[in-house]
Amino acid sequence: MKLSVWGLGYVGTVSAGCLAQEGHEVIGVDSEPTKVDLISEGKSPIIEKDIGAIIERQVAAGRLSATTDAAVGVGWADLFLICVGTPSRGNGDIELKYVRRVCEEIGTALRNHEGAPVVVIRSTMLPGTMRNVVIPTLEACSGRRAGEEFGVCINPEFLREGTAVDDFFNPPKTVIGELNRASGDLLASLYAQVAAPLIRTDIETAEMVKYADNAWHALKVGFANEIGHLCKELEVDSHRVMDIFCQDTKLNLSPYYLKPGFAFGGSCLPKDLRALLYKAKTLDVSLPILAAILPSNEQQIERAVRTVIEKGSKKVGILGFSFKAGTDDLRESPVVELTERLIGKGYDLRVYDANVKLAAIHGANRDYILNHIPHISRLMTRTIDEVLDHADTIVIGNAAPEFHDIPKRLKDDQTVVDFVRITDSRSVSGVYEGICW
Repeated sequence: MKLSVWGLGYVGTVSAGCLAQEGHEVIGVDSEPTKVDLISEGKSPIIEKDIGAIIERQVAAGRLSATTDAAVGVGWADLFLICVGTPSRGNGDIELKYVRRVCEEIGTALRNHEGAPVVVIRSTMLPGTMRNVVIPTLEACSGRRAGEEFGVCINPEFLREGTAVDDFFNPPKTVIGELNRASGDLLASLYAQVAAPLIRTDIETAEMVKYADNAWHALKVGFANEIGHLCKELEVDSHRVMDIFCQDTKLNLSPYYLKPGFAFGGSCLPKDLRALLYKAKTLDVSLPILAAILPSNEQQIERAVRTVIEKGSKKVGILGFSFKAGTDDLRESPVVELTERLIGKGYDLRVYDANVKLAAIHGANRDYILNHIPHISRLMTRTIDEVLDHADTIVIGNAAPEFHDIPKRLKDDQTVVDFVRITDSRSVSGVYEGICW
């Protein structure tokens, strides 16, 4: 394929060199003559393991060149990779002037392009930037229609400084956000030899994935450091603790607990987090990330209450009362907290949970119902049908299998607020939504 790579910084240089090594004809485009001259001389404008040797070989082989002329970069190529920077502004927003400038240059030159090339953004941009900035700028400057007369994709990069070349050839995933299928097909062919999961999705999802990744990476660093600070004060080997922590790939390093839904609860997580924070306080150790977890969890409950209130009906049914499916444990269940708040606001409730039946519960859970929430126990029904017959708004509180078909059983005037996304089905009669999806 004939490719032009716009922006010969870190991502652009690595992308240009590695794609040329894979046999493509690549021309780098940059407004800075120094970078263009270095590439033309077979030298790398960045310091990165292996990329210097790659560029030297590919320039010598005639597969890699560079120019400052935007018209050359557009007229020669079938696919354009935009890799310019999106640095932070003073208010935390991203600076888009480099993206706009390149889109203007490409758009203007597209007026004379005989084909229907694909414009691919590799720069990291917030969701909405493609549709609100990139596509309108390209269309305005080219006089062409995106998705018809030229293609558009976003292709976030997952390169780490120091291992970027290896990451290019062995990425954790390849994500393509495509405006139309044909655009995605051409871009996907570029990665045909890459042994990594290929995910093709909509543009906004692809824009957001990179931010979710980097926020998670930052959170992991901060989490490990806070555990380390507390361990140091307790004279515990923090590296040993985290080595053991990382051996758990069933729960700790896994997809578990990483689906947006409702608040956490139960007899372990809130209690143990409070105990850890108390111990840190007695040792005068600040743990701001860990200390923010319980307030964040509380906000999720508040969002749930607001969501139910906004539906406008006082007749509410709650399906799934325990803090998770398959248990009768009501201790610190966020659904119990939601129920109590709605009762306090005068809502007419019915509650169902197959695992929470007073006659069959013993021990601590029975005592909890009788002593802490007797007013709620009187609202419990024996069947799901009793809840559906009563309520205009139905809340699904946990992922019990018997709730899977609830969205399909709605009347036209009923709404389901699903905390756990019990199904992806959209074929429902009423309204079906979550609080964070």
